[in-house]
Amino acid sequence: MQHNRNLRRVIFAIFFLLPMASFPLRADVVIDWNVRAGQLFFAARLTPDIANICQAIVQTATYEAVNAITGRYPKGLVDLPEARGASIEAAVAAANRVTLSKIIPSQQKSIDSLYHAALRLVTDGPAKTAGIAVGEKAAETILALRAADISPGPDSYRPLTSPADYVPTITPAATRRPKLKPWLMTSAAQFRPGPPPSLTSDLWARDYNEIKAIGGKNSSARTPNQTEIARFWEETLPPIYCGVIECVARMPGREVTQNARLLCCHWTGVRGCVNRDL
Repeated sequence: MQHNRNLRRVIFAIFFLLPMASFPLRADVVIDWNVRAGQLFFAARLTPDIANICQAIVQTATYEAVNAITGRYPKGLVDLPEARGASIEAAVAAANRVTLSKIIPSQQKSIDSLYHAALRLVTDGPAKTAGIAVGEKAAETILALRAADISPGPDSYRPLTSPADYVPTITPAATRRPKLKPWLMTSAAQFRPGPPPSLTSDLWARDYNEIKAIGGKNSSARTPNQTEIARFWEETLPPIYCGVIECVARMPGREVTQNARLLCCHWTGVRGCVNRDL
């Protein structure tokens, strides 16, 4: 079990330390750039919560650019006359370059290298020029809408100390997330569950004892599989979540707008997307 965990971390490290100057990695330009964005976030040492938020910005801009060109789904935020017939490859490259440059300027050299490498594979002409314009417009639109997400301010989280209030034993993740504007919900509390059971209730006592029994460091009630699951979810950077999504995106018959929308929905947490349309 420990061997498997160490092997996974080695594979993870090798994958994200691969040189980022060449293009493409794979056949789908949307997936290519999603992989590259994950590598750049890893190199920039973003915290997991910020990296996840930034991936949502990048992938939403990518989807808006692609859909503006293909028109597969209803019109979004980007509606440019020159979009029809524009190069999808150029549009995706431009959308990623603009968003990533704004989010992680420390990686500008790598971003520019990837961008120019990608554009060299696109034939010069009106389609390429239009694609760049569409991608830049999509990126600028999404960045303007989500400007507060990139720099949410200092973390003011302080653990609560009232009886029965949970206090994390390690530094919690995403404590600034409740202050951000939701992508589609009216508020962060729209689907928040009701209050926890009373401190004196049988239900509270049952749950407490269950957590204590299963969550103990040397628990005999926890199965080896449950332990391995917990260890797996220790890793929280964006690329950890990409494996399953990429498996779907690489299925035969997939179309680039579908994959752009799939990644957009994944990173923004948009559950309104109909599964059969993903």
